[in-house]
Amino acid sequence: MTTRPQPQPGILEIEAYVGGRASAEGTGKVYKLSANESPMGPSPHARKAFASAGESLELYPDGGASELREAIAGRYGLNAERIVCGSGSGELLQLLAQAYLGEGNEAIATEHGFLLYPIVTKAAGAAPVIVKEKNLHADVDAILAAVTPKTKIVFLANPNNPTGSYLPAEEVRRLHAGLRPDILFIIDAAYSEYVSRNDYEAGIELVATSENVVMTRTFSKIYGLAALRLGWMYAPAHVVDVVNRIRGPFNVSVPALQAGIAAIRDTAHVDAARTHNDKWLSWLTEEISKLGLEVPSSVANFLLIRFPSEKGKTARDADAFLMKRGLILRSVASYGLPDCLRLTVGSEEANRLVVAALAEFLGKAKKS
Repeated sequence: MTTRPQPQPGILEIEAYVGGRASAEGTGKVYKLSANESPMGPSPHARKAFASAGESLELYPDGGASELREAIAGRYGLNAERIVCGSGSGELLQLLAQAYLGEGNEAIATEHGFLLYPIVTKAAGAAPVIVKEKNLHADVDAILAAVTPKTKIVFLANPNNPTGSYLPAEEVRRLHAGLRPDILFIIDAAYSEYVSRNDYEAGIELVATSENVVMTRTFSKIYGLAALRLGWMYAPAHVVDVVNRIRGPFNVSVPALQAGIAAIRDTAHVDAARTHNDKWLSWLTEEISKLGLEVPSSVANFLLIRFPSEKGKTARDADAFLMKRGLILRSVASYGLPDCLRLTVGSEEANRLVVAALAEFLGKAKKS
């Protein structure tokens, strides 16, 4: 007999998710480039909608998020009945794991995939199976080879965080075709709005034509609403029914609902955010590469920087050097990338400061 309540098996094996730092002590102005937040902020219409929601805080939100689901459906040409909204896409991933995983089951994710996948898997009592990537890209053949009779979910972040890589639509379809119909294929498309490649698809078409595919999306990135925790998923009707049976009845707040509706309707703001990202992602990749650092190709709003193993020049050394200058990047050692830092595309001022600071760190700064 135990002397206190005990958690379910596997819970204490979970390493809690730790986000990037948000502050740097002993510096002046701080540039937070560690969380993939939008330097453009939210749409002015979303700000206004958020403020107006304060006039009725005594009222419960619409438990079905009907107006927001209709707005999303209108934007992408979807059936609103097949959309579920949540407190960030993270809540939806957790609900899907809770619904479709249990003891004795397995869920597959790639080695540098989002850390939340193994967390929600273990929380549901199942075992995460981590598959090696190929050159920082998900390897379809390796994923399919890892499938066993115990496999119930396959997670694919596309684009992937923190690598910035993506799988072309043809490869995603090949992966799906190789899975049993009873395996739930979850495409996490949190960064899809930033991708401008002709061979990329967020997953909408695959969901529309399949019974075992779910696509999750977020308002935290290009829409600039990270503080409000708002996400959505598009799924087959039978999956929507299951998730709606276990989600909280008022899981999305009124301010988040109203801001989300305004944000998704302001396509001009999204276009401006994408244009800013296209310009500065390319510029940062080129300028940092010129310094002799490896910068893998990225299609998202961040990039990975690989540092040498030479003492004084490592990722940890660079992180400490940048922190002293108020430049906060994301250590990704927990993602199995101890020699890398992840840099969010920021404002023009922040982007130029990072490049200048890296040049100074590497002893390549231009002398005045």
